Amino acid sequence: MKLGCFSALLFCTALLLSGCGAREPQEPAETTPPQTAAFTKESKIKDVKNAPMFGSYGRLLFPVEDAYYSGDTLEELGLTYYSHIDPDETVEIVNTLRERAADGQTIFYDIYTDVEKAADPPKADTGLFFFKGTPGEKFAVCNAGGAFAYVGAMQDSFPHALELSKKGYNAFALIYRPGAQTACEDLARAIRFIFDHADELEVDTDCYSLWGGSAGARMAAWLGSYGAEAFGGGDLPRPGAVIMQYTGLSEYSESDPPTYACVGDRDGIANWRVMQARLEAMQQSRRLADEKAIVAHHCGSSRHCRRRRIHTASPDGRFAYRHRPCPGTRGQRKQQCAGGLFLLVGKRSADGGLDC
Repeated sequence: MKLGCFSALLFCTALLLSGCGAREPQEPAETTPPQTAAFTKESKIKDVKNAPMFGSYGRLLFPVEDAYYSGDTLEELGLTYYSHIDPDETVEIVNTLRERAADGQTIFYDIYTDVEKAADPPKADTGLFFFKGTPGEKFAVCNAGGAFAYVGAMQDSFPHALELSKKGYNAFALIYRPGAQTACEDLARAIRFIFDHADELEVDTDCYSLWGGSAGARMAAWLGSYGAEAFGGGDLPRPGAVIMQYTGLSEYSESDPPTYACVGDRDGIANWRVMQARLEAMQQSRRLADEKAIVAHHCGSSRHCRRRRIHTASPDGRFAYRHRPCPGTRGQRKQQCAGGLFLLVGKRSADGGLDC
């Protein structure tokens, strides 16, 4: 074979072989877009925490201490000391915050400066989630429980704040440092922050209220008894009302603001008799002729049934009650939610509300 023909043959063979490995044009690989769609019960907790619209504070939606929560999805979320977490309400909470953040609203505020957080790193795990109500309306600060070991906000303060905002009140849910002293210091600082930024936040600082469950109830009670100044918040008015859920606190002061308390008579952690004795002692010490204790029997295991049963008390002292069934079947509700204690101590005003 002539050299020229051989070279041509090699060239054609190489050309044919090169075509053997060729592939059809491929569609560009899909990348995961930023979270813009609504969350669902199947949404991963880590995806909620890392959602771009939540910035660096998305991690504070759930306990900073990973050991205190379990589950991979919103539906599977579990929190230490709590049960009967309603996935639908969890989804509503994160979607409400998602929608407001996407709309350009500020839903989270730092209560400490960068300098303060650098000097004391645990302060970086604090802040206020804001559930805005009607501009110019009164404000409430909700404090979750967690035995001062962690902050169970998704079960014990976010739902309350959301419901209050639906009623028009400007509600804040505090993420605080675990520990009784540091928690109260953070609450005092949060109240100071709200007072200092009242115009920006569009809130009325007169006759504000403090809410809390379990450890958070103690925070609310202590700030009501001793004031923000006792915990470094400066000279600020005391709350107009304190709303407490399921905590075995016995101490009180004669200057405590009007107080509402609820606890289940089957709560295995907080003894309802301790709460009853405290409020009766408060009532006796104040000797108010028009002071009343309101006792009702509803959902007994209040820390467990909170998601489907809500008894609300308005921050201005005009307390309203509404009852929703506890979760589970009829038989389960009877077993889990039989009985409960609700007490209100305060001075009634002429219009039936409570004087601040």
